[in-house]
Amino acid sequence: MSKQGVLQRIFRLQEHGTTVRTEVIAGITTFLTMVYIVFVNPQILGVAGMDTQAVFVTTCLIAAFGSILMGLFANLPVALAPAMGLNAFFAFVVVGAMGYSWQVGMGAIFWGAVGLLILTLLRVRYWMIANIPLSLRVGITAGIGLFIAMMGLKNAGIIVPNPDTLVAVGNLTSHSVLLGALGFFIIAILASRNIHAAVLISMVVTTAIGWMLGDVKFVGLFSAPPSITSVVGQVDIKGAFNIGMAGVIFSFMLVNLFDSSGTLIGVTDKAGLTDETGTFPRMQQALYVDSISSVSGALAGTSSVTAYIESTSGVAIGGRTGLMAVVTGLLFLLVTFLSPLAAMVPSYAAAGALIYVGVLMTASLSRVRWDDLTEAVPAFVTAAMMPFSFSITEGIALGFIAYCVMKLGTGRWREISPCVVIVALLFVLKIVFVDAH
Repeated sequence: MSKQGVLQRIFRLQEHGTTVRTEVIAGITTFLTMVYIVFVNPQILGVAGMDTQAVFVTTCLIAAFGSILMGLFANLPVALAPAMGLNAFFAFVVVGAMGYSWQVGMGAIFWGAVGLLILTLLRVRYWMIANIPLSLRVGITAGIGLFIAMMGLKNAGIIVPNPDTLVAVGNLTSHSVLLGALGFFIIAILASRNIHAAVLISMVVTTAIGWMLGDVKFVGLFSAPPSITSVVGQVDIKGAFNIGMAGVIFSFMLVNLFDSSGTLIGVTDKAGLTDETGTFPRMQQALYVDSISSVSGALAGTSSVTAYIESTSGVAIGGRTGLMAVVTGLLFLLVTFLSPLAAMVPSYAAAGALIYVGVLMTASLSRVRWDDLTEAVPAFVTAAMMPFSFSITEGIALGFIAYCVMKLGTGRWREISPCVVIVALLFVLKIVFVDAH
């Protein structure tokens, strides 16, 4: 049997109305759209004290592992990689603000991923998604977007700490501010013109300008992948298993649950694979792959793994099967030889990408029913409290509590699902018995 015949049989290409050529092009397109994560993730986790070169390699390996597994096991055109948002929460809040070691922080990611896997095995994951209202799901997405954007503005020096006003505008004439802003607008303009590699192009341009200005030192393009022993297997599973980390672990689990599940439904819907209920073929297999990838990511020393909405760029040009995801995964493996290039990328080059991701995630607020205050208030509280409290956990907690308060106060308590009540009560117990002591 020819190679084409083998691929036809494994991925059922003819049945899905696609070809090997189309799937390969779709896989390359998806890769170019999401490859920015291998440059941004090491910078963010580096803030927590992790070895950025090792994180670069593990980010590539986990993205390859998750994407290839999704392609082979679930046969879906969905690529996976470490999640934006939760990496910032891990580095800036769990390690930075809360003072935990990055090893303990990775332990929290591990337990959150294990919780997600258990929910998947018990087949209650989809039930949770279906029973948590749109206003809270949208509020969580938008809040993480605002949180990421704030980190991007901070990394570029566009906003700086101020003892009187909390934050202030930085020096708008500095290289970092100007290049961070330039990078953001390059992405926004190229993306609006449907250029899939917008983020990658922006990072290349701003890094090149930084090199010309003397901010960046050229150290080469290719080398053997750096050692990953400094991060792989360093997760402190026991240290993270304590009541003080309960809210953090729950936040990692809940956000990953919404993020990945929502993306899986969105991408498969774009590919025309979902039915009227939002389910799609091999859904349970896809959820297993997503959960296993997250557990593997924590053990490998990188943040929670999620399905990437950028997969829609490949779907848009005809990707319909897991072959697309496998191609994307194989390309991530090749990138491991570009570690010198990753080391060159300055923080302001990645800042534009963070701000842009914030824009995309905040756009979800348009789906809120703003004329219904019982939906609008919880969405606003969830989204606003994440950047204002510098905590994704607190934003989620206060959002769920606000939802119950608004529905009870207006006599619409029948609209509160048991799932929301359980989550809200758990957060109330955390606030009373954990945070207060």
